[in-house]
Amino acid sequence: MTKSEGSSAAAAFPHLSALGNVMEGPVRVQRRSRQQVRAEAVEILQRMGLGDRADAYAGQLPGGQRQRVAVARAVVMTPLFLSFDEPTSALDPELVGEVLRVMSDLARDGITMLVVTHEITFVRQVADRIVFMADAGIVEEVTVEQVMGAPREPRTRQLLQRVLA
Repeated sequence: MTKSEGSSAAAAFPHLSALGNVMEGPVRVQRRSRQQVRAEAVEILQRMGLGDRADAYAGQLPGGQRQRVAVARAVVMTPLFLSFDEPTSALDPELVGEVLRVMSDLARDGITMLVVTHEITFVRQVADRIVFMADAGIVEEVTVEQVMGAPREPRTRQLLQRVLA
């Protein structure tokens, strides 16, 4: 994958350590030196709150930590954007918080993200723009302030009422 293609935070490789997961792409795909990549991978794992888990196999980590390893694996490739499809689905509330914290940190670092989520509180805190979709089409595309203050479309209002109730 090249820098211009973006990246997706898919599930971590269970047979590799957290560090091995993060190093795999830059070493194999970008042909970067293992030594340089290792230092960068260790730093990214520390930023993700996983510095002490670098040698643990991803398959043995709890769900939220596995998700953070996958995000670290994507971030180390220096993509132009990251895409997330329901990154907190099937996680318990504590793990949801861990993953959302990492994503919030990425947003503060200026990383552009495309996030498909039902986590409206997170969206309200982090998003610049919201696109509501239904039936394979865009219902409304607005700023966070516009949609939270006064959505134009009835379908958007109904969704927000259900989710925020």
